[in-house]
Formats: sequence, C-alpha cells, structure tokens
Amino acid sequence: MTTALDMDRRSFIKLVGGGVVVFVCLGPSALLGQDRRRAYPTDVNAYLRIGEDGRVTVFSGKIEMGQGVLTSQAQMAAEELGVPLGAIDMILGDTDRCPWDMGTFGSLTTRMFGPALRAACAEARGVMIQLASEHLEVPKENLAVSDGVVTVKGDPKRKVSYGELAKGKAIGRTLDEKAVLRSISEFREMGRSPLRLDGREKTTGAAKYAGDIRLPGMLYARILRPPAHGATLASVDTSAAAKLSGVTVVNRYGLVAVLHADPEIAGKALDAVKGSWSKAEPGADQDGIFDDLLKHAVEPEVKGTKGDLEAGLSGGAKHFDETYHKGYVAHAPMEPHSAAAEMKEGKLTIWASTQTPFPTRDRIARMLGLDEKNVRVITPYVGGGFGGKSAGLQADEAAKLAVATGKPVMVAWTRSEEFFYDTFDPACIVKIESAVDSNGKISMWDYTVWFAGDRSTDLFYDVPNVRVRVSGGWMGRGSDTHRFGVGPWRAPGANMNVWARESQIDIMAAAAGVDPLEFRLRNLKDERMIGVLKAVAKKFGWTPAPAPSGRGVAVACGIDAGSYAALMAEVKVDRVKGTVKVERVVCAQDMGLVVNPDGATMQVEGSITQGLGYVFTEELRIQGGEILDRNFDSYELPRFSWVPKIETVLVKNDELPPQGGGEPAIVPMGAVIANALFDACGARVRRLPITPKRLKEALATAARKT
Repeated sequence: MTTALDMDRRSFIKLVGGGVVVFVCLGPSALLGQDRRRAYPTDVNAYLRIGEDGRVTVFSGKIEMGQGVLTSQAQMAAEELGVPLGAIDMILGDTDRCPWDMGTFGSLTTRMFGPALRAACAEARGVMIQLASEHLEVPKENLAVSDGVVTVKGDPKRKVSYGELAKGKAIGRTLDEKAVLRSISEFREMGRSPLRLDGREKTTGAAKYAGDIRLPGMLYARILRPPAHGATLASVDTSAAAKLSGVTVVNRYGLVAVLHADPEIAGKALDAVKGSWSKAEPGADQDGIFDDLLKHAVEPEVKGTKGDLEAGLSGGAKHFDETYHKGYVAHAPMEPHSAAAEMKEGKLTIWASTQTPFPTRDRIARMLGLDEKNVRVITPYVGGGFGGKSAGLQADEAAKLAVATGKPVMVAWTRSEEFFYDTFDPACIVKIESAVDSNGKISMWDYTVWFAGDRSTDLFYDVPNVRVRVSGGWMGRGSDTHRFGVGPWRAPGANMNVWARESQIDIMAAAAGVDPLEFRLRNLKDERMIGVLKAVAKKFGWTPAPAPSGRGVAVACGIDAGSYAALMAEVKVDRVKGTVKVERVVCAQDMGLVVNPDGATMQVEGSITQGLGYVFTEELRIQGGEILDRNFDSYELPRFSWVPKIETVLVKNDELPPQGGGEPAIVPMGAVIANALFDACGARVRRLPITPKRLKEALATAARKT
C-alpha cells in the first residue's frame, strides 16, 4: 500500500482498473502528505478527508494571519462538497499534511488556490454521489445532496451519508465525467458572511501563535546582534555568560547565542556577552538615500511601449514633468517573528510564524543538510505579516540552535530585533513625463520607476503614445544598493506606482480645468474601471468641480490582484500645524464573485486603515546600515483615532471567478489622500509620507505660485 501511495493516484487507478477502490487509511501524514511536486496536486485526497462521523478535514498550505482565509476556504470546500460549514475542520500550513503551496501572499489564496480546492471538493462530491448510486441502487440523476447526505429524490427515507460511504478512508475513485462546480443559484455557503471560524479563539485569547508553543525541556535563545547591517564580528567573549547557572552558550552556524529555560535569565546572559564589531561602511540617511539609489541603479528596461512619444508630446497642449519619492517602510506586525524547533528521532519540527511554510522547510533542509522528509514546518496562527513574514530568519535560527543543543529551542525576536531584521518596503523613485491635448485627452505617457518594480505600472487609461520603463525590479535586482533586507510589503511596489500615476492624472486634470472624475472617465475605455468609478461616485455623492475646489475631496483608482478599486476621500487640512484629518473614505471594489462579503469588506477597511500609515507617518530613519527606529516610540503607526468613516461597495460581478481582496484597496490610498489635500489647499506633496514639515513646505511653494 505504501508503494501505491507513493505513486501518482491516477496512475495507480489506471493500474487497478475502473472499479470501486477504497484505500486503507494510513493516517494523515502518510495519506495526505505532499508528493513534493511544486504544483497543486490532482489527488482529491491531498485536500480533504471525510471521516466516518461525516466531518470533513480540509488541508491547505495557506496560513491564517488575520485575513480570514480559514473561514473563506472552509466555505468554498463546504459549498462544493455539499456539507454544512460546521462540518468542516481546517488544517493549514503543515508541510507534512497539506498540499504544497509557495506561500500566502499576493492576494493569491482565493483566486489561485481557491479553484484547486473547489475542484477537488466538487470531484469528491461527484464520487460520493457515484458511490451512493451504487449503494442505493438508484441512478445518479435521481439523487440529491444536502448537508453531507445523499437522498433519493421523492423518497427521502432512502439515504446514505458521506460518512457511511467514505468510512474515514481515502477516496480511490475517479469520476466518469468532469466534476462541475456548483452554480451561484445553488450556493448555500459561498456568498454569505458566517461568523469567523477563528473568531472565538482570538477574542478569548485561546488562539495559539508560534511564540505560545511550549515543549518539555525547551530553552529560550537570545542571540548576539550587530549594531548595524554590514558590521562584522571581530571578537567575542562569552566566558561571563557561560558561568551563569543553567546557561548554554552556542557559537556555531554563524550564531553566538545564549540559552536558558527562563527567557529573562537568557536575556541577562546576553548582557554578559562582550562582542567587538568592525564598523559598517558609512552610507546615506533617509533623505540622501534617493541619490544613492540612483547612483547604483541599473539601466531601466522598457516594459511596454506603443505609439510615438515625440508625436504625443508635440500634440499636447500642456506638458508635465514630475518626480515622486517614497522612503523605506517597515511591516511592524503585532506579532514579532518567532519560532520553536525540536529535533526528535531524526526529524526536525519547526513551529514558525511564517507566510511560507514550504519554502521555509526546503530552505532549512538545505541549510542543515537534511532530507525534506525529515523537516516539518507547522504554522500556528500568524499575528500579521503584510509580506514581512515571507522571510523567516528566526525559523532558521531556531532550527540551527535546536540541532546544536539537541534540545527544543524558542527564538522570539524582541521588537528591536523585529525592526532591525525586517525586510522593508524599499525606498523608490518614479519619474513621469506626460502631456494632455486641448480636449483634455492624455496624448503622451513616459513612465520610469526605480526600485518599486512593475506592479501596477500598466496604464489602463486610453493613451496613444506610451512608454513604461522599470529599473532593477522592486528589490533592486542587478544592483547592491540596499544596506539591509527589502521585501514584499502589502501589494509590493503598487502603492508607489499608483500614488505616482494617480497624482500625475490629478495634476493634468487640474491643469486642464476639468473635474478629476470627469478627466478619468474621459480617458478610459476599460468598462470595469468605469464601473467602479461610477459606483464610488454614486456612494460618495460626488459633485463635479475642478481641483483645487477648497472642499478637500478627491478620487483615485487602481487594479491589483485581478480586482479593480476606486476610492474617494474627504480631508481637512490644518495649514498652521501642517496636519491632515481624513474624514471619510469610500471604496468601490470589483473583485469578481465574492466568497464572503463581510470578509472582503474587512480587507478593504484594513487596507484603508493601514494605508494611513504609509501616507502620513511611516518612513524608516536610517544612517547607512543603522536602523534608527527600533520601536513604536519613534516609528508611528496609524491610530484608531485617525480612522475615518469607511464605506465599502462591492460591485457585483458574479460572472468573474473570485479575485484577490487583500491588497487592492490599499494601493490608491496614497493618491486619494494626496489629491484630496491638493483639492483642499492647492498644495501638492511629491514625497511620501506626507509629514507636517513636507506639507508646510508644499503650502509655502503653492503660496509663492499664487
């Protein structure tokens, strides 16, 4: 049987013929573990198991970090299986039990994994009906499924449950026909908003995160850290720490660590370690970083072009040449990176706060020279990621120390370590040259971006002459310019690109003397974008007027993860203090078929709230490789008192499969606020975040022009 399970399921079925085959259940690890292919498996059993009691366990390589996919995936599975949501138990992010997945990021869970999960569950439903047909001796066409029970139409007493059919064993049948997804008219679980499956645990404090893992004999590790990125350890004296009772010192794998069963004593031991560091090379601060980046940037590559830029420029009545800047931004999740690791009977198990359980498993296996089968990553709840937990240095450290000590080890970063080793949203620059003709039509668009990558650089406006150039990708590919790690930050690069684009659109609309909504509609042919703009305008109660109107209202729009989002905002500006109060934000979002409306709305509200941070305060202070912000006393996040009235319109588009919902609403936030600020006072800020100092400078510049 083990041999059979190691084979491709369809190959095995082919070998044994087309009859009813029921595998003996070997338990989840043997039955449901990955075949280690880097693609979603075709075997239904990789996604689910139907227990003898009728409960269904669903396996997903995705992780739950507050975005609600635990519930939405359960809804999709329940819908296609034909069982109640309450019959579903979810297992997420366990590399020994779940189908392979590259990670939870990019708003991919619903739009990329969702179809595979739904197809598997639809196939399982079909198999159950087929088995029921044979069991009841009734043609399939005369059977109906409800709540995990197959009944004979017109004779409900003749029935058999999924649990009776599956008996807790693996499904060894293939359908004689293609599995069909349920139609919208049949939906009972998708399209509604049940209570979140993780709601009770999280509101009662029962939810477990990686830092909550406790193992017998576990040691807490503290690790010697450099004062700046680029500094190297010249010498170290651990003798004083080693004399402390119960302290274990490790100097291996490039780590100098002290460990103890009491985390406070481990901290005191770290204080006793004396390290001498070489100085890091000097470098730019947060204001000089943009010149430094451009000096080291690779030549921009043309991503797209059409028409004739010169012709577009000469045909334009007005020409615009603008440059936009944005600094480094931290992820700052509530839960710092943490991981526990244990080496037991030749197998290394890591409980990690990570968005990438499978890549983490593979990386650690390579790092320690272990077979992937002997490394298991389990992902408990993750307390926020926003892309920052795609990297998992803390899991590597815990794994190394567990192997080095032979004991279970916990590595839980302090907030200072979290800031130091975060992979920041990179500082970046966008330069746009554009032109508009006498009819208020955009005649030319020449766009160049450095270090934000190409996400959201596609121009959906109807412009005849276009060039889009990208230098080095959003991580600075091809150059060694960042002194520290950079990585994905909720819609990586798109926030910068959409802020720059939609600011430029607003600048042209104002110069043309055209209402900014009318200007956008005049230059659009994309029906989905036109649809969300009209929807947001209706909800907002938009009254047309060219900017600056003094009202403090504005519009911006974007496309991300297959979804269209249009935002309108209202702000008030304190010209003396240089501060902005956001009073109201309305978002219209077309994300195709909506699996969970409340969940989608929460993602919109979360995006808008988090967006306030990169718009107003979040910019990391640096000096070369030094990270000057190490906690929230100097790095300010949005506060609840900042949150405006938020209204969400989910534009109906059931013909389109579900698209991404975790990021689209955050990408226009920079532009809609900057544009509203301009409408309020005529000042245009071209660097994010919009601090009081930068706003007052912009006000002074605007005053000089009038």
